[in-house]
Amino acid sequence: MLWRPLAQAFDHVPVLAQQVLASFAPLEAELDRLGEAVLIDCTLGGGGHSALLLEAHPRLRLVGLDQDPTARAAAAERLAPFGDRVEIVATNFAAYQPSAPALAVLADLGVSSPQLDVAERGFSFRLDGPLDMRMNPQAGESAAELIERLDEVELADVIYAYGEERLSRRIARKIKQHLSEQGPFKGTDALAYLVAGCYPPKARRGRIHPATRTFQALRIAVNDELGVLDRLLAQAPDWLVPGGLFGVISFHSLEDRRVKTAFSSDPRLQRVTRKPETAAEEEQSSNPRSRSAKWRVARRRVD
Repeated sequence: MLWRPLAQAFDHVPVLAQQVLASFAPLEAELDRLGEAVLIDCTLGGGGHSALLLEAHPRLRLVGLDQDPTARAAAAERLAPFGDRVEIVATNFAAYQPSAPALAVLADLGVSSPQLDVAERGFSFRLDGPLDMRMNPQAGESAAELIERLDEVELADVIYAYGEERLSRRIARKIKQHLSEQGPFKGTDALAYLVAGCYPPKARRGRIHPATRTFQALRIAVNDELGVLDRLLAQAPDWLVPGGLFGVISFHSLEDRRVKTAFSSDPRLQRVTRKPETAAEEEQSSNPRSRSAKWRVARRRVD
């Protein structure tokens, strides 16, 4: 199937917007000193966070990075009012190197609503679609190809390590059995049904769908999400001017632990947030995906 980016389908509601604005408010004092400076948004998405920060800081310029063509198209439309203050780069942030130091670096590690809600992207078990899950739909290995390539033990290890799924071995065994007996899965719904069947009946009716952890694990593996996060955490401090801010929004414990460790142990950084900031009850009610969001900030040391 030919997949085309549709900007109108990408309506990015930025999570923890007030926390991001408050944490980055000190940028204004640095802008008084520097005149103008750059924000690198490593996960531009629909441009929600960037639009808020560009509006709050008129002397700030943006370099927005995203490998998803849908996101870039939507962000270009949303950020058009800011004119030449905005540069959008088609890249994964792990492959990027800035041409000059930045005043701030922002990364929102969550999968956006349009990626989850467009069935053709294959991220969601709520909407039947092909087993794809690639952030960049034009490159790399799909989830279907991944589960075909891995043997049962390797697949179980992926589901356990990236999904923290206690039934990983049973699920992997059933997946490989299905592939050998019935061939490729027809779509995300068929895989989700198989995973749910690995749980006892009572456990299938919880608040979290039984396939959630398996789908998370496959998505992380397909996109090497933890590997690229590790590279970002290693590289981004060197992108910053002394006193510059580095903020990360994570959505599950595997990411948050890495961010916490980097911010507390990297000699280039000084923690600004001792504990992660989370969404208020009102935001959690209006945007359920904000419930797991955690915001941490560090500052590039001056000395």
